[in-house]
Amino acid sequence: MTSEAVDPVEAVGHIAPASDAGFLQRFGATIEYILIPGAALAGALVVFGIFVALFGKNPFDLYFYMYRGAFGTWFSWQNTLTRAAPLILTALCTALPAQLGMVIIGGEGALLIGALSATSAALVMPSAPPLAVQLAMAAAGMIGGGLWIMLAGALRQYRGVNETISSLLLVYIALAILNHLVEGPMRDPASLNKPSTREIGAANMIGSIPGTEVHWGLVFGLIAATVSYILIYHTTFGFAVRVAGGNIRAAKIVGLSVGKLVLTICFLAGACAGLAGMVEVAAVQGRTNANLAAGYGFTGILVAFLARQNPLAVIPVAVLIGGIGASGGLLQRRLGLPDASVLVLQGIIFVFVLASDALYGRIGFLKGR
Repeated sequence: MTSEAVDPVEAVGHIAPASDAGFLQRFGATIEYILIPGAALAGALVVFGIFVALFGKNPFDLYFYMYRGAFGTWFSWQNTLTRAAPLILTALCTALPAQLGMVIIGGEGALLIGALSATSAALVMPSAPPLAVQLAMAAAGMIGGGLWIMLAGALRQYRGVNETISSLLLVYIALAILNHLVEGPMRDPASLNKPSTREIGAANMIGSIPGTEVHWGLVFGLIAATVSYILIYHTTFGFAVRVAGGNIRAAKIVGLSVGKLVLTICFLAGACAGLAGMVEVAAVQGRTNANLAAGYGFTGILVAFLARQNPLAVIPVAVLIGGIGASGGLLQRRLGLPDASVLVLQGIIFVFVLASDALYGRIGFLKGR
């Protein structure tokens, strides 16, 4: 006679991980951080496809050419990675202060100040070896961008000024400073149609990764994101930042110097964006001009929010958003869409990401028992 009873140990072995309450309690939050932004991105693509369909274009053609322009060929991949490099660095300018509960959206201003600082360092060292010039440019760019964002942190800490507003207004101040210097004291007399500074020199350019057309700024971004992750999640400083970000009153009670934390994290955030400005000068433009105000700082805000302020998650998200930007030219040629249509898509994604923020912790089947 056979028994239909199932051995308890064997039964436990056949429980699916997704239905295991313990599994969901351990990994439910991680699944949310992947599932919800992914759903927000998919929803934004669907809405954008509907808009395109209203103008008589096939949404499936839209998705195909977006993929083709972003990841379909080796040339597309190189274009995407080149665009992703500054996005990683400017996204860190928002992601790092967010660990302290601050919303900094002034990465564009830090990028411009970093570019001006890096260019100035190169121009005052005309006879120095290229490596020395490049190191000086990187240091100057990081210091300039760091001090710029630290100013927003200081205004918040010591004068009570909202850091979101101050960092945004500092962008326009940085742009005014750039235009004044480029069109005035730092202008190259030979730049007639488009005011620019003098070139930093071909020998001082940082060049591309061997075998590719992707500049070394991508490597800088990867290193900065990795170091930022280690700093925030595996050091005493990072633990103090996250404690203060979770409950600033409790942080003060236990004796943490919140003011120093604010200034330090803002300086590090601005240094990342300033390094992006240095990269744009030393790897792309070769000089400082209005072309540097390409919106990388503002797009970096979207990257940081979509990555849930995680420095490591910033990397794949920056590649994805960089790919969307890289596909704009192909969409214009094949579908007749304006090149700026990808900016509309980025705006829709940002709205969906902000709206989806209310879903965290409210998805029943991910809570476990």
